[in-house]
Amino acid sequence: MGALLMLNGCSSKNALAPYEGQQPAMNIASFFDGPIKAWGLVQNRKGVVVTRFDVDMVGRWDGDTGVLEEEFRYYDGTVQNRVWTLTKSGESEIIGTAGDIIGQALGEQRGNAFRFAYTMDIPVDGTTYRVKLDDWMWMMNDGVLINRSYIKKFGFTVAELTVFMQKQ
Repeated sequence: MGALLMLNGCSSKNALAPYEGQQPAMNIASFFDGPIKAWGLVQNRKGVVVTRFDVDMVGRWDGDTGVLEEEFRYYDGTVQNRVWTLTKSGESEIIGTAGDIIGQALGEQRGNAFRFAYTMDIPVDGTTYRVKLDDWMWMMNDGVLINRSYIKKFGFTVAELTVFMQKQ
């Protein structure tokens, strides 16, 4: 559990401190329970949008364990599926696993924010790159969640992902 306190070399508690007590409060289990619709894009390091996508998600929880099924539909016609298993570990920590995630995703929620860090292999034009993701999510009003993810290789941000999610 101590590993959950470290995300990308700095304490997530310190990184999440500015969001402590902010509303609406983040509750990963509550938000990712039931159907969710999402819209997103990926920008390269120059800020150019290189892909856009829509996502349909359905989450369900049984106690401290949740399953989140995602179906990504990219605007080029590609479809990708991911199934996350999420486990609460303590009061604010979440551990996640999925088929294309290397090891475990480690996350923590505080106030209106959630931070998730993990490693994955991403195929790009026939080549697969192992990258680290520093995922930040903020709870908004009206059942909306905004997700900004920094995709890093050798410590440098090579792309950014933005996703808007809304409970259905």
